[in-house]
Amino acid sequence: MKWNSSDYRVGEGQTIRLKDWPTAVEPIVQSEQQYRQLLEQQVSELSKLQQLHYAANRYAVLIIFQAMDAAGKDGVIRHVMSGVNPQGCAVHSFKHPSAAELEHDFLWRTTQHLPERGQIGIFNRSYYEEVLIVRVHPEILHSQGLTDRRLKDKKIWPERYRSIVDLENHLHRNGTRIIKFFLHLSEEEQRKRFIARIDAPEKNWKFSTADLEERQYWKQYQRAYEECISATSTENAPWYVVPADDKENTRLIVSEIILKTFKSMKLHYPETSAERQRELQMIRAQLLEEAKK
Repeated sequence: MKWNSSDYRVGEGQTIRLKDWPTAVEPIVQSEQQYRQLLEQQVSELSKLQQLHYAANRYAVLIIFQAMDAAGKDGVIRHVMSGVNPQGCAVHSFKHPSAAELEHDFLWRTTQHLPERGQIGIFNRSYYEEVLIVRVHPEILHSQGLTDRRLKDKKIWPERYRSIVDLENHLHRNGTRIIKFFLHLSEEEQRKRFIARIDAPEKNWKFSTADLEERQYWKQYQRAYEECISATSTENAPWYVVPADDKENTRLIVSEIILKTFKSMKLHYPETSAERQRELQMIRAQLLEEAKK
C-alpha cells in the first residue's frame, strides 16, 4: 500500500467530521514478518535520529497522543519508541488533577513537564483533556475554582482553544516541535477490545467500569474531538488523525510521521572548532604517550 503522512494530517483551518476519516485502511504490509521488519527498520532509524537530536541540542520534540479508551496509545508508545535512549525521552500521563494542580490555570500542570532541548517528551493524554473530557463533563469545571460568571461563559471553550494554540505557537518559536496524534478508533473495535480485556486475565487490570460508563458518551466525545482538532491543528503543531482499528498499521503510520518530523529539522552534530581540534589532538598524543610507559 502506498500512502503519505499528509493523508492523515489536518490542515490549519480545516473543519473535520470524524465519520469522514477512516478508522481502518488497507494493510501497509502483507505479513507479520514484513510488519516486524519494517517497524524494526523505523525504530532503528528513529534511534539514530534521537542520538543526533540529543547531541545537536537545538530543538525539543513534544509528541501528544489522544484517543478514546482502548485505541492503543500505550502500545504505540511502547513499540514505536522501543529503540529510544531513556536518557533522552520522558513519558508523562495526565489523569485526574491533584488539589495543587487545580489551584492553577488549566495549562499549568502539563507545562511543567515540557521537554528540554535535545529531549523527546511524550504526553499520553495532555492539556487537551481540558477541552475533551471537561467538555463532555462540564461539571468538572466546578472543581477548577472558576468564577460563577466564567462557568456560564459560552466563550470558555473557544478561548481555551486559543490559549492552547498560543502556547503551541510560543513553543514552536522557541524551538519545540510538536506532533499531535488522535488515534481514530471505531466504536465497534472498542467494544471488541473491551471484551478481549475481560476475557484475558492478564489484561483485566486495563478495564474498569468507568471505561464502560465513558463509552455511553461516545457521540459527545466525537463532537468534542472534531471541534478541538478543527480549532487547534496548525502549521506549527498539526494534528494527525490516524486509523486505529489495525494496531500494526497504526504503529507504522505513527512511526513514519515521527521520522519525517525529525528529518525536517535537518539536524547535524555540533561542529568542532579549530581550537578544539588542536586540544583534542594534544590529548590524543598524551594518551598515546601513556601506552609507551
